[in-house]
Amino acid sequence: MNLKIFLLLGGMGFVLHGCSSMNALTSDSLKSFTSPQDVIDKKNINENNSSAKEYVYDWGKNYPERQVESLIPRSSLSNYCISHGGRFSLFQKSSMHLVKDTGSKKLLNTYSSVKQGIGTYYCKQSDGQQWYVSIEPLSERRIDNASRVVNLQTKIMNLDEVKAFYSKAHTTTTLAEKKQNTVNSKTLNNVTSKTTPAKAIEDKKVTQPVVEDTKVQQTTNTVVSTPQTQQMQLYTSARKDLGRGQNQINACNTAERAYNYGRLRGTSSVNAYAESGILVAKCLTSVPSYSRRFSNPNDRAKRILQNLATNQNHAVAKHMLNQMK
Repeated sequence: MNLKIFLLLGGMGFVLHGCSSMNALTSDSLKSFTSPQDVIDKKNINENNSSAKEYVYDWGKNYPERQVESLIPRSSLSNYCISHGGRFSLFQKSSMHLVKDTGSKKLLNTYSSVKQGIGTYYCKQSDGQQWYVSIEPLSERRIDNASRVVNLQTKIMNLDEVKAFYSKAHTTTTLAEKKQNTVNSKTLNNVTSKTTPAKAIEDKKVTQPVVEDTKVQQTTNTVVSTPQTQQMQLYTSARKDLGRGQNQINACNTAERAYNYGRLRGTSSVNAYAESGILVAKCLTSVPSYSRRFSNPNDRAKRILQNLATNQNHAVAKHMLNQMK
């Protein structure tokens, strides 16, 4: 009997020790992250070489017991913030303006498993550090007969980038509404014209709207040709190709061209100059066909990252510098 009691107490002690070790491991793993960007990188919040990742937001009737994945980005960064004595709160609600397909946007709006995990969040740590993270849906799709995934873009931003990002979101929404109103107006005019007498149609002057359309087109062409727009287009093209692992040498050259524009005023929510610099640094350290053009590519990458870390306070640049030490 005494032997059984001894073994029972010993087993209980082992279980309790295991629980304590698990809690300690969780705490240590949170403290090991050096920044919110470090969380995104090490926990693979975004796919490798990409700015987004697909998460299941509805397992469907086949797997009702499984937990959705679409809240992982928010919960991971929230836990990091809390582990550093901070408070994680919603700063700006998402309008899902990056989702181009109207049907997809309407569908995502019906799921709390999506809406509760998106938007821009703010954290102020106990050591005084402040940061913002934007979690935005880009698209959604079905992966089998029942389950659906949402493609989430998770990105660390500063306050100016957040303001510019949502200013652009408001502009995009307004333009979409105007476009819809124009379509509705044209439809109404077409219906009206069918019932308008032929004589009345002949009396109308239709040349003026054509002149206005020409002016709008000329203005649009002027906007497209600005350095800011060209820089953004180059950066976007380079990021997509590098993310897909295709045309890497061309993508690196394109990123270098975007970076060489410098920091331009009036840029959009994405700092194309800084983000292009990050791409160039990655090319210098991980794309041999590009880096062999330079005698010391690592030093060149460090100079770019040091510039972004010092002058732009860029979190990714700081993280990459720490990894290169």
